Amino acid sequence: MNIKITGSGSYVPEIIMRNADFNNHDFLAEDGEKLPHLNDVIISKFKDITGIEERRYVSDDLFTSDIATMAARKAIYDAGVDPETLDYIIMAHNFGDVRPNAIQSDILPSLATRVKHQLRIKNPKCVAYDILFGCPGWIEGVLQANAFIKSGMAKKCLVIGAETLSRVVDVHDRDSMIYSDGAGATVIEACPDNDGLLAHESATFAYDEAGYLFFGNSFNKNLDPDVRYIKMHGRKIYEFALSEVPKAMKSCVEKSGIHISDIKKVLIHQANEKMDEAIIHRFYKLYGQTPPEGIMPMSIHKLGNSSVATVPTLYDLLVKGQVENQEIHKGDVLIFASVGAGMNINAFVYRY
Repeated sequence: MNIKITGSGSYVPEIIMRNADFNNHDFLAEDGEKLPHLNDVIISKFKDITGIEERRYVSDDLFTSDIATMAARKAIYDAGVDPETLDYIIMAHNFGDVRPNAIQSDILPSLATRVKHQLRIKNPKCVAYDILFGCPGWIEGVLQANAFIKSGMAKKCLVIGAETLSRVVDVHDRDSMIYSDGAGATVIEACPDNDGLLAHESATFAYDEAGYLFFGNSFNKNLDPDVRYIKMHGRKIYEFALSEVPKAMKSCVEKSGIHISDIKKVLIHQANEKMDEAIIHRFYKLYGQTPPEGIMPMSIHKLGNSSVATVPTLYDLLVKGQVENQEIHKGDVLIFASVGAGMNINAFVYRY
């Protein structure tokens, strides 16, 4: 018995932040000194590296749990299931509900509980909980749903990835331009045939890598030193991802019994266009090949990096025919993969 995604949904926020909107930002170095380049040069180099032209932010009246609920409703409708029959709601995020201009993360009650409440699910046996697993959180939620269903503990699970990173970025750090907001959700059910999830891989590298992504002070030394923002050691993350993600993907393919030539799409966490392209090239190089044209659908150019939401949102847009020059067909084999804070890596091979 396999598991299959029977419905998907996403919420793409309405507020568009274009690269030009950062022209008036006061970008600083880690030591608090002003960067030596003009903003238009900084922004141009940023686009060349990340591929990001614009990103989406939520409006002030919405929270992570709200947009998670919006995506969940669409997934439930798409799957055609009664929400009262859900056994688990697994909610991946990293920072909880953060109010605009606030300094606290709110995860009491859990965001999964809030989603269940907003969905008006009465069934107490529908268990709702959060997972903190960095950007790979939604994929890890799918793997947990797989375990629940295969063990007989569940028949239907709702797995959500949502984040509002715009509220935890340091506006004086040029890395803040990477991050965005969004939500993606999927309904996972048992699958009696040979479709669905075929193999998976998951790992946490924490011996040397635990601090590659962290909460740190603003680069503006005049701001409150007790307020923290999302920070990263970009070069270390890049090198780590190029080394470890392709190996995890190859392990999945070997476990699945699928030939590399049968892979039709690679849905990878939308972190950085150049990094994602390098990962895919490194993955195919392990087989002595180069990636086929069009193998890697991308949404980062317009949606930015919304952490746990990037992969489920990309999947939803792909199956709904909303990714330009990309389509998917019954029987196609996909690889899902992600990397993020932990440092965590995971992947799964999936027959659509």
